Amino acid sequence: MPLAYIISRDSAVSGCRYTLAMPNVTHPLTANPAPRRWAWWCLLFVAFLAGCATGPVDYPRTESFIETDTRDTRIGRGVAEWQQAHPGMSAFYPLIGGMDALGARLALIDAAERTIDTQYFLMKSDDAGLIFVMKLLEAADRGVRVRFLLDDVFTSVDDEVFLLLDQHPNIEMRLFNPLGRGGNRWLNYVGDFDRANRRMHNKSFTVDNQISIVGGRNIAEEYFELKKGGEFRDADILVAGSLAEDIGRNFDQFWNHPLAVPMEAFESARFDRDLDTARAEADEQFGAAMQTIYGQALGSELMQDLLADRVSLFAAQGEMISDEPDKLLNEISVDQQVLVTRMAEVVSGAESEVIVVTPYFIPGPNGVEFWRRLTERGVRIIVLTNSLASTNHVAVHGGYARYRHRLIQAGVELYELRVDAVTESGDDDGPTIESVTLHTKAMVMDRRYTFIGSLNLDPRSIDINTEMGVLVDSTDMAASLAVPFMEVLPERAYRVFEDENGNLRWKAIIDGQEIVETSEPQSGGWRRFKAFMSRILPESQL
Repeated sequence: MPLAYIISRDSAVSGCRYTLAMPNVTHPLTANPAPRRWAWWCLLFVAFLAGCATGPVDYPRTESFIETDTRDTRIGRGVAEWQQAHPGMSAFYPLIGGMDALGARLALIDAAERTIDTQYFLMKSDDAGLIFVMKLLEAADRGVRVRFLLDDVFTSVDDEVFLLLDQHPNIEMRLFNPLGRGGNRWLNYVGDFDRANRRMHNKSFTVDNQISIVGGRNIAEEYFELKKGGEFRDADILVAGSLAEDIGRNFDQFWNHPLAVPMEAFESARFDRDLDTARAEADEQFGAAMQTIYGQALGSELMQDLLADRVSLFAAQGEMISDEPDKLLNEISVDQQVLVTRMAEVVSGAESEVIVVTPYFIPGPNGVEFWRRLTERGVRIIVLTNSLASTNHVAVHGGYARYRHRLIQAGVELYELRVDAVTESGDDDGPTIESVTLHTKAMVMDRRYTFIGSLNLDPRSIDINTEMGVLVDSTDMAASLAVPFMEVLPERAYRVFEDENGNLRWKAIIDGQEIVETSEPQSGGWRRFKAFMSRILPESQL
């Protein structure tokens, strides 16, 4: 399938936990220590003083579903052509670079003819969010049905923007598990903690029910190499064929769920603009972003190679794995942990090597024993996570830090990302990158199976939130990711080990020289203090 045929720019017109009294449930990849009840009583006391407003989750809604017959679209014809050459297979391609990931989304929006279904944990009011929304509006103008589902907690875009989008006859917005809009937002969160703590962390983007992008990225500048001063290192995977239909059906489950509230439920908010006025006001900023960001995204080396059909997609069998949305309505149990249970089965079957990349890693006692059993069978376990300097959640690092000795003693090769792992000078048109945070959620097993998705290896992802991802059986794709990863790992991360006295040490190759640090590298005293103090927090919430 020439990908240029599918996403050519000429193809379309373009210019927190649920229950306070929680059982002590454990899972092989993590452990779930019982929460400190005094913390919950404090939260409840604050909520009692503040009062709260609940989200309108009982608002009426109309069900809608994927369009199953989209084979006559440009994308559908391209996928059909590819599948004739690769019967029984789906097509895959990893999207590692941020601009590549943004370019792929924008190209697919331009190519869409029938439907766009997009589902994210958060979106921000920045250039990435602006371009994404304006391109969706362009697609809707030419008759494409757009369904846009966002989790509500960390989405910082004003309701007015979504209400304006919702005015378009071809766009429908829904917020997942929304907070109440009366009073203080975060006091509403605490006051309705039982429900509001459970979040949809899924990220998927599907066009014409034929091609999807799944992974760890949200819609904000830091995920696409656009953030000045610092950015996230993340990963997505492009999926075409029958597996994209599975992703579309999974989207329907969340879209039609009682926790997915139509934007009309918030129409009591007063504003003076209509959609046409808002678009006119945004045109200047959008035009500037189109001249820079849009061109850079579609002009990236990978996008040019894809558009010119110089890159072969990986033909393989794959599996879409997702928690059910009802996970957020049920008490925490192994039965609700669909994704992590399936991944534990796959990882347990490893024979030689498991590479784990996760921003947040809190294994718990059960998780440590899980990895120990694998190393005792001779399986090499390599884990890369954030260092204290690179993490964006110091409290999570505090929870992870208490397990480092046990992980190392269990035989795990433990690495922490250097905050200056990639330093670029930038140019007049691009940002200067000063710090890097790991946000990739991926695993490679036996250089054969690759998982890319939204799952962090921490209690919040495993127990509290819903997660999704794609598992691919392809030795070629696994090797294309694992080989360069292992080559650069000693230079871009610190290997954490114990010295002869059992003290933690951090080793890295910097400018060709081996450097050994005796304390949390690249982090100041105040950050270390915060990480240490955060160990009193309930691990079950991290």
